[in-house]
Amino acid sequence: MNSLISDAQKAGERVGLKSDTIVINGGKPLRGAIVVRGAKNLATKAMVAALLGETPSVLRDVPDISDVQVVRGLLEVYGVKVHDTASGEMTFDTAKVESAHFSDIDAHAGASRIPILFCGPLLHRLGEARIPDLGGCRIGDRPIDFHLDALRAFGAVVSKGVEGIHLTAPNGLKGANIELPYPSVGATEQVLLTAVRAEGTTELKNAAIEPEIMDLIAILQKMGAIISVEPNRVILIEGVDRLEGYTHRALFDRNEVASWAAAALVTGGDIFVQGARQVEIMTFLNVFRKVGGAFDVQETGIRFWHPGGNLKPVTIETDVHPGFMTDWQQPLIVALTQAHGTSIVHETVYENRFGFTEALNEMGANITVHKSGLPDHPRRVARRDFEQAAVITGPTKLHGANIYVPDLRGGFSHLIAALSAEGQSVISNVGIISRGYEHIIEKLAQLGADFVYEG
Repeated sequence: MNSLISDAQKAGERVGLKSDTIVINGGKPLRGAIVVRGAKNLATKAMVAALLGETPSVLRDVPDISDVQVVRGLLEVYGVKVHDTASGEMTFDTAKVESAHFSDIDAHAGASRIPILFCGPLLHRLGEARIPDLGGCRIGDRPIDFHLDALRAFGAVVSKGVEGIHLTAPNGLKGANIELPYPSVGATEQVLLTAVRAEGTTELKNAAIEPEIMDLIAILQKMGAIISVEPNRVILIEGVDRLEGYTHRALFDRNEVASWAAAALVTGGDIFVQGARQVEIMTFLNVFRKVGGAFDVQETGIRFWHPGGNLKPVTIETDVHPGFMTDWQQPLIVALTQAHGTSIVHETVYENRFGFTEALNEMGANITVHKSGLPDHPRRVARRDFEQAAVITGPTKLHGANIYVPDLRGGFSHLIAALSAEGQSVISNVGIISRGYEHIIEKLAQLGADFVYEG
């Protein structure tokens, strides 16, 4: 637990959060407008991709979040010169990429799992890569076996030691035929970042096809890569000898948009999210409408609001894109505590993502977690051995409580639960929320939230 607190404090400090606790007086609707910039799940990967370019790269709409600062620190450890502006533009000069020690890498990595994606680019640039023990949110196992197996298929030699993992490529990296056992986003990114400069052609089967993956492919194509997205989750990559830098505006953060939409719904509010787009979140918008929320797609963003009346129960099955994202279910569950009837959420992506519901129950929610899922319940998404199900019965009045934030999305869910609850809540370990939500304190103030934060 102490390491988790330390990680959250460090995350907050990276983006200027000086306190780790916020006191919220609930019951006030959130109303107003906020801006959502580039996706955490794209910006950080695009930063890594800059390592592959022989000339500088420029990334725009980079969010000011702690995960971005982690990657920046790691790039600088490897000799990359990084310059940024207040408008969210970053420039990466990779002319002098150099090796780094385990201790320096570990010091900058913190709780992030992003270092594993440095492997392919570093093997191409330096002939070796060093990876420390990996962190990240505690929401279940995230084995790196998919990554290491893919790297071995390219010809990398992997050795594990006390400090971490050391990889070399004595014969260079060669194209490979790889089939993922599950369409993992991280493993797909690993293959893309490695295959683009491997000798020969790589065929990746059962690939992830999330919008952030497509945006990363667009970046790599700008750099000179040859990548074809085929039917049935197949991606073909023809390796090239050289890649140039890129100039790119990052895809908006779908997860942050969905989170603020849920906040509008559960607090009975009205929030305009500038920068949101319809196409990438159509699955979420369908569910939002079924629950009883209203939205208006505009040229510069999307307005989300509670139109009045009773919220309706729904059944959700999380899945890889184009399914309902696992990151969307946590904030939406808070809204479902106010729906009239019984909702069911089947979690099929992570095996321990309902831990945040314990705090919601302490606040008055009625949520039962079935750790082995609901095997007899009708399903559309393929079942997984470790899946869980949450049954939410509502509506229930939420009341204030003292809450310790367990992870990124769960933490935001606790935040909006406190905002909608009667009475006062004290939320601690809020620094972890800054891993994926830019300027969270400022945005709460913009939306009229009643809180006290000593920052």
